Amino acid sequence: MTQPPSPRILVVAGEASGDTHAAELVAALQALRPDLTFFGMGGTRLAARGVELIHDAREVSVMGITEVLPRIPRILRIMKDLAQAAAERRPDCAILVDIPDFNLRLAKKLKALGIPVAYYVSPMIWAWRRGRVRTIQRLVDRMLCILPFEEDFYREAGVSARYVGSPVLEQMPAPATAREFRQRLGLALDAPTLALLPGSRMGEIRRILPTLVEAAKQLSAERPGLQVVVPVAPTIDRAEITSRFEGSGVTPVLVEGRAPEVVGASDAAVVASGTAVLEAGLMERPLVVVYRVSLVTYLVGRMMLKVAFVSLINLLAGRRVVPELLQGDMTPERISAEVRRVWLPGEPRDAMVQGLAEVRGRLGEVGAAHRAAQTVLELLPPGPASSNG
Repeated sequence: MTQPPSPRILVVAGEASGDTHAAELVAALQALRPDLTFFGMGGTRLAARGVELIHDAREVSVMGITEVLPRIPRILRIMKDLAQAAAERRPDCAILVDIPDFNLRLAKKLKALGIPVAYYVSPMIWAWRRGRVRTIQRLVDRMLCILPFEEDFYREAGVSARYVGSPVLEQMPAPATAREFRQRLGLALDAPTLALLPGSRMGEIRRILPTLVEAAKQLSAERPGLQVVVPVAPTIDRAEITSRFEGSGVTPVLVEGRAPEVVGASDAAVVASGTAVLEAGLMERPLVVVYRVSLVTYLVGRMMLKVAFVSLINLLAGRRVVPELLQGDMTPERISAEVRRVWLPGEPRDAMVQGLAEVRGRLGEVGAAHRAAQTVLELLPPGPASSNG
C-alpha cells in the first residue's frame, strides 16, 4: 500500500515579530507531525526551521499609506508569486501570520483554490476597520487569537476562533534584576541605563529614532555616565542606527536583537508602538510608548480608530498604564519628562510597574505555539497515528 504524500503547508509571515511567531508555530507542528513540509515567505527564523522561502519578509515590510504606495507593484508581484506557488503545489492548508493588508488579499486567492486558511495573530479589526470581520468570516477557516478578548469578538461574527495565548510569553527571558541582565549583555553594571527601541522597519527608524536621540541627549546631560542601549532588529542595518547618533554626544551600545533583555537591563525604556511594547511591558520596567507615521496615514487612521489607546498594554489593562506620545506629542522634551517621572523609585514608578504586572496576569499561560499547532492540525488530513499528538 503506497504512503500518502507528505502534507504541505504554505506559511506567510512579514516583519521580525511575525517571522518569530511563525517559526515557533512551525516548530510546534514539526514536533506533532514530523511528516509536514513547509514553503512560503518569511525571515531568518522561518528559514532556520527548514521552511523553503520563495520570498524574504523584508520585501513587504513597509507601513503607512505614503510608504506603501511606491512599493505596491513589487508587493503585488510577490503576492502573485505566492498564489501561483500555491496553485502549483496545492498545499493542504495555509498559515497566514499578521500583515493583514497583504494576507487577507492573499487569503482570497487561496480560498478560490480551495486551500483552507489558518490566520495567526489577528488583524486588529476590533480597533479599526471592523467591517473586515465579514471578509475574515468568508476567507478564514481558523482564527488563532493572541489577545484574550478577540475570541468572543470573532465568534459573535461567526468566525471559528480560538484564543491560543500570547506567543510573546514564550519569548520572554526569566525574571532577573537589571544588574543581572546588564551582566548577560556585557553592559556596565552600575551605570544608569536607558533602553531605546525605535522599531524594526526602516521607515520607523527614520521617523522615530532622531527624536529618541534628542531625548537621550537631554537625559544624558542630567545623568552623567548614562548608558543608552539600542537592540537592533534583524531587518535593520547597524549603520542606520549609529549614523543617527552622530554629533549628538551620545554613543549608544548596540545589541543584536534581544530586545526584552535590553529592557530588563534598563532603568526605563522608550519603545515604538507595536509588538515590542507588549514585550517591553512583560519585563515590568517603566516605559514610554512613542509613535509617528506620515500625516496622511495618521489622519486616515484617526478617523477609523475605534479604541481609546494604541498600545497593547493600555488596551489589555483597559486604562492608561503607560504614557503614549504620538505624532506631535512625540517630542524630546515630552519623552524626557515622562522618563524622568518614573526613573527613580516612588509612587509613579511603582504604580506603572504594578499595572504592567496586572497585564502579564491577563495573558494566561505559556504554550501559544503548541495550542495554535493543534488547531492547525484540524485542517489537515490525518497523519500517522503515532505522531498526531
